[in-house]
Amino acid sequence: MLARPEYAWPGTDADLRRLVAGNPWVTLVSSTSAGLVVSPLPVLPAPDSVGVEVIGHLARTDAEEHELGACDAVIIVQGRHGYISASWYSGGPYVPTWNYVVAHLHGRPRLLDAEATLDVLDRTVDHFESARPVPFRMSDVAAYAARLAPAVVGFRLTPAKVVAKAKLSQDKPAQDVEAVLRGLEDPDDVHGDPLLAAVMRAGGIPR
Repeated sequence: MLARPEYAWPGTDADLRRLVAGNPWVTLVSSTSAGLVVSPLPVLPAPDSVGVEVIGHLARTDAEEHELGACDAVIIVQGRHGYISASWYSGGPYVPTWNYVVAHLHGRPRLLDAEATLDVLDRTVDHFESARPVPFRMSDVAAYAARLAPAVVGFRLTPAKVVAKAKLSQDKPAQDVEAVLRGLEDPDDVHGDPLLAAVMRAGGIPR
């Protein structure tokens, strides 16, 4: 994917880690000997890396279908996105479009051993449970989790290439950008999306 210059994502590696942490339900596309294989799965930024490495896990049957570790793959991280109505613009003529933030992480996943896979599962559960008043922990069902572990394959991806884009109306005149923001922030508009408006105001950079 070649990003048009005006849509190149301006974030740093730390920003990209926040993008992954805030949008951990991703799509994995692997170029296998049988063709492309696609699966959704959760990933997290690797805890011991200052770069953009990610960790994740798949059921063993899915990992085998992906030929995980033996072929190149892309992880698609989809940030906030939404429909932009042409009726919002003050100038023009324009047509409707879609605003979005996305990152594609290209590389070859590295398989993890059983101990590291259990650590990935622990960290994944902790990530999603952290906001709950009484978080569930994998240690609560340690024996059961240990029995399940052989059916799960953990991996780590150190991207060889990262392509990130933020298409957020930045190619439009300032008055049209403000008109889009007003439309997104209108609670009575069927296509209103104040969270996307906040992403636009932040230039696509996670806070």
